[in-house]
Amino acid sequence: MTSKVSRGKHESLGLLRAAALTAVLAGAVCSVGLMLYAGRRNNSRLLLVLFALWVLSPFVVLVFANVVLKRWPVLTRATLYSLMLVLTVGSLAAYGVVALGPPRAKAAFVFVVVPPASWLLIAIVVSIAALISGRRSRPQ
Repeated sequence: MTSKVSRGKHESLGLLRAAALTAVLAGAVCSVGLMLYAGRRNNSRLLLVLFALWVLSPFVVLVFANVVLKRWPVLTRATLYSLMLVLTVGSLAAYGVVALGPPRAKAAFVFVVVPPASWLLIAIVVSIAALISGRRSRPQ
């Protein structure tokens, strides 16, 4: 029989997971929309498709990590879900400033730099959380 505290923790983790997945999916769609809006004057359809895939890549990595980390410790999963929310908001903020702000000469720069910066942050944060979780679960 599980305790009320244990059940409450798992319910709140489930809520965090649902919020994170919803945010990532909405963020992916909105990020591509902002990229298309920013590149609306570009005549190259191939370039827009490649940029769309590039902009989507961190969101795909986050969803993939969610699938892979399903059986990992709670701390690692909670960290991933929190990171999903933070990266989504951060990406949308960066893309929104470029797409909706005043015209810039090098607007594409943000759309080129944000995805690899996101991958790096994902790798660092999840690795640290996994390392800390591993230390906590080891018997002393």
